[in-house]
Amino acid sequence: MTLQDTSARRVTAADVARSLGISRATVGFVLNETPGQTISAATRDRVLAEAKRLGYRPNNAARALASGHSRIILLVLPDWPLDFSMRAHLDEASLALDEAGYSLVTMTPHPGGHALPLWETLRPDVVMGMMPFSTDQLDRIRASGVAHIIPDASAEEVSHEEQLGFAGGPRLQVAHLVDRGRRRLAFAGSPDHRISDLVQQRRALARASAMDLAGAPLRADEDVTETSVARTVSDWVGAGIDGVVAYNDDIAALVTGAALRAGVRVPDTLAIVGHDDTPIAKLFVPSLSSVRVDSAGLGRYMAQLALSAATGSAAPAAGPESEAVLVIRETS
Repeated sequence: MTLQDTSARRVTAADVARSLGISRATVGFVLNETPGQTISAATRDRVLAEAKRLGYRPNNAARALASGHSRIILLVLPDWPLDFSMRAHLDEASLALDEAGYSLVTMTPHPGGHALPLWETLRPDVVMGMMPFSTDQLDRIRASGVAHIIPDASAEEVSHEEQLGFAGGPRLQVAHLVDRGRRRLAFAGSPDHRISDLVQQRRALARASAMDLAGAPLRADEDVTETSVARTVSDWVGAGIDGVVAYNDDIAALVTGAALRAGVRVPDTLAIVGHDDTPIAKLFVPSLSSVRVDSAGLGRYMAQLALSAATGSAAPAAGPESEAVLVIRETS
């Protein structure tokens, strides 16, 4: 058999066996590195050389079907913007899984979408969700034959705070502003409907922290946009607001820019603290105080959870939720 004979189709182990005139079983033992076989080094070398000459590549899909292991981890993402924190999370998770011989594949279900879910086509060893799955999703994933689902409790069974993690960030923001003597606080949110759950969580935590640490409710609370932020900041300063808890660094930059353009002194008159410590926090002038969360650590943690499920090894003891820290810069 020549390379030309096999160029139109995938070369199989049977092709290698036929070309060498030896049994298919012997070739299979060599190519699959089957332990416990008494095959001479010379025969093994001949099989590997001929497989390379013919262009043999293992059929990983068939192997996965036969073994029940695809070495694929499917991560189901919510329909969030792919921001700096998310990219850091995915990069670290992908690297950690790759080092263990697994591939990370992501998918984002969209409302009203018609694409077949990847858990039905890839046969992943583990399906993970950045957010808990709905009861219907869990039922469909289980029905597709996936053995390991993380988390395996539905969104209805997991508290809102447990779902999203890093709950300490808004409290750090409020505590820092209170330590700076600020008592009339506002929350600046994002109107992006894709992250409404995250915005609402941080808003609720900021409200609770203001009552606990400042002894008073938030004096103002509004989602801001490029078109509304100038009016919002003007209204807040006029009402005596002296500290702003921003949903993230992008919102903090919007508020800071609007304040400076209106001649408001930052942080003397208005102190502002962002969240996520993205590159803009360091590059913006003045630089933004922010809360740093260990997105890379979360990626490693989720990779470890997936590997423990896929391999049956011990699960990691704890996640990185406690590693949120305040980074003080010029806006506070």
